Formats: sequence, structure tokens, C-alpha cells
Amino acid sequence: MRVAIVNDMPLAVEAMRRVLAQEKRHSLAWTARDGAEAVAKCAADTPDLILMDLLMPMMDGVEATQRIMAETPCAILVVTATVEGNATRIYEALGAGALDAVETPSFGKGAGFLLVKLDLLEKQIMEAQDESGAPVAVLKTNTPPEPGVAAEWLVGIGASAGGPAAVAKVLSGLPKTFPGAIVVVQHIDAAFTPGLISWLSGQCELTVVAAVGGVQPLPGHVYVAGGDLHLVVDSTGRLRQTDKPEGGIYLPSIDVFFSSMAANWPKSGIGMLLTGMGRDGARGLLDMRNASFATITQDRLSSSVYGMPKAAAELGAASQVLPLDLISSRLRQMVNHCTGPESC
Repeated sequence: MRVAIVNDMPLAVEAMRRVLAQEKRHSLAWTARDGAEAVAKCAADTPDLILMDLLMPMMDGVEATQRIMAETPCAILVVTATVEGNATRIYEALGAGALDAVETPSFGKGAGFLLVKLDLLEKQIMEAQDESGAPVAVLKTNTPPEPGVAAEWLVGIGASAGGPAAVAKVLSGLPKTFPGAIVVVQHIDAAFTPGLISWLSGQCELTVVAAVGGVQPLPGHVYVAGGDLHLVVDSTGRLRQTDKPEGGIYLPSIDVFFSSMAANWPKSGIGMLLTGMGRDGARGLLDMRNASFATITQDRLSSSVYGMPKAAAELGAASQVLPLDLISSRLRQMVNHCTGPESC
């Protein structure tokens, strides 16, 4: 995998260069000292992956990510001195299309963690998938169910690269009184899930919480899947967490959630696949359409990365293809007026 390094600190560049040298299948494509130089170099020689710093002169990592994803898109991993200290800017970069974030390695520290991220992203870039078809096994939990009347509608949203901003755009257009429940399966490291929940809470009027086992989806609530287990709908219509199937690239997997929703959600539902790299969610969305649920994909022009929506379109999984700006109004119309997919 050809990897580029964008960082204005020579010591940081050398530390990352040495990490790449540990694995023969990774090679250094080029380096850049700031975002503006990275945009130019990426246009001339697009690598497989960019290790992008956040705080740099001339042009920072967020703007550089936005420019690259708009002009010469490629996979971007944010590498920053402190993940916790730069949380807000990290979510801005993720919203612009970056795939993940990791702290900058130093000599003798952090190299192993960066290598793990590189290996995972390499698999995602190659669009490898777990095709085992293993059955979904549900883990037992002792989490008491939430009080309240379960929602009549369940909206499942899957997203990857560029997803945080796209999800926030959809949620921001829904009122606090939205009668459906929403489940968000976003490809993101487990360490960032609490921050994502907090950030989304500030972007909308809905109640945004972590998805835990045993919960019945409630109206006006958004349940965000954690990054360490799959999330499914069980045979009783409640949310459950599971570690099966094993061996997949994505945890949580959008396919796993959509397929379980198609099989087990007893009421009205909508599946939605937003911007993202790869194919996760396409087969699950097709399962939902075959089960007579309404299905929506984000269109090409409004997607930061037109990978997952494209894969769904190729399978014929989407009953509707919409620009991001129109999805919220369509959701409101559907849950308020539709009696089923055929009437929408």
C-alpha cells in the first residue's frame, strides 16, 4: 500500500516513516509539510492512503481533507498529537471524509497501534468482505428495557467515510417529536463513539444515546451503535449486541444490522445508506427491500465517498435515491403519511 505523510513536524514524519518501513507491503509515496502542499501532491500522485495531521500552517488537515475528497479522493487517516484534545476537529475531518483517527507515534511509542490501523484500512480499501454468511448470534445482556411505548417506525442509517456530517445533516432536519426511532451504524473506532454521540446531540433536537442490549426503540430517540460489537434487532423487536459473525472488516457491520432488521422488525421501517467507502450495507439494504421495507441511498453528487451507495445501486437495493438535503423532509413525509413502502 502506497502511503503519503502530511505533517509539518520533521520528527513526526520520521517516526511514521519508520513505522511504514516495518512492513514491506507499505511504501512511502511522498510527504507534504502542510495541507496545501498535500492537495497539490495528491492531484499529481494519488496514494492509497494519506496520514493527515490536523494542525498545520497554510492549510490545516480539515480543509485539506475536504479539498482532497472533493478533487482527488483517497483514503485518509487523521494522525494527530492528541485525539482527546482535538476531538472537535477530528469529527470535522471525519465528516469531510476521513476514515479514522490515531495519535501520532513517537520513537518507541505508538508504532504498533498505527500498524494495526494501517492493516485494517488496507483491508477496507481493498473492499474485502466477510462472505461467510454466518448466522447472527445474540449476546445475552442484563440491561433493563427502557420504559415507554415502542416506536411504530424504525429507521436504520448506515454510513462510513464522510458519515458523521451526513448523519448530522439528516438528524438536524427532524423535530424532537419525530415519531420514529433511529439507529445509526457508523464505521468508527469504539474510542470515538461517546464523542460522536455528544457531537450529534448538539446537532439535532432528538435524544441521542448509545445503543445497548435489551432496549426497545423509542420515538424521537437516536441509538448509535458502538464500535466494539455488532448491533442487531432480535426476534422480539429489541436491540441486541453480538460478536457474531466474527472475522469481518467492519465492527459494527451495517449489513449485519440491516439484515437483522429485515428479518425481525415487526413494524414499519426504512433502511438508509449514506456516504462511505466499500460495500458494507449494500447486501443488507437489499434484504430490507426484499422484505418490503422502504430503502434510501444518498446520491452521487452529495456523497463525500460514493462507494456504499453505489454498491447498493448496483444491487438494486434502493427504492429511492436522494440528495442529502432532501432526505430529512422525505423521512418526515414517510413516517407521517405512509402506511407501507408501496404507498411511499
